[in-house]
Amino acid sequence: MSARGWQHHEGLAVGLPMDGIDTDQIIPARFMATPRDQGYGRFLLHDLRCDAQGAARPDFALNRAESAGASVLVAGRNFGCGSSREAAVYALVDYGIRVVVAPSFGDIFAANAVNNGLCPAQVCETTSASMLDALAEAPRRVSVDLESCEIIGSACRIPFALDPVWRQKLMEGWDDIDLTRAYSADITAFRDRDAQARPWARLRPPGIVQGTRTDRV
Repeated sequence: MSARGWQHHEGLAVGLPMDGIDTDQIIPARFMATPRDQGYGRFLLHDLRCDAQGAARPDFALNRAESAGASVLVAGRNFGCGSSREAAVYALVDYGIRVVVAPSFGDIFAANAVNNGLCPAQVCETTSASMLDALAEAPRRVSVDLESCEIIGSACRIPFALDPVWRQKLMEGWDDIDLTRAYSADITAFRDRDAQARPWARLRPPGIVQGTRTDRV
């Protein structure tokens, strides 16, 4: 799906000091039978946020009253590893998360995130640990700037890494199809040049053999 593009986001950052949060933890598979249009936000990190009876754990970071409305999540390494389910990104986006900050991400998760307007901001492990230490006391408001690739707090500016193509897609609100369409003029020009240079490479319509139509049984 295409997402709305953005360049600057300001929101509340919450720390989740865990490594290897996989896509089954982000959204357990049993919830994926729910139609997408009903929203997946309520299932985000369900089995971490809730006990066996489904009651919210009061000590879990996202369940605390001061974390209400959080839109930036800071986590440990290898966030989004595991299966390729795009529903993990849906759960984050539907909950209201716009940026996940971590030292590393599952490759497929990160690509799915960008296609849905969610920024996977990569920082070094030392920076991640410092941010998690600061957020252990309480959530904090930060700004995330895609132009400069920085996370800006009250007393710091933290650079993050983001693939330039992914950065463009987030800023434009593009998915992979939109990105391809942006090069439609170049694609058309190549097709026309190639048709002139290699006419023999173009497929003939069905039933045409050396310029003569043949009947097909």
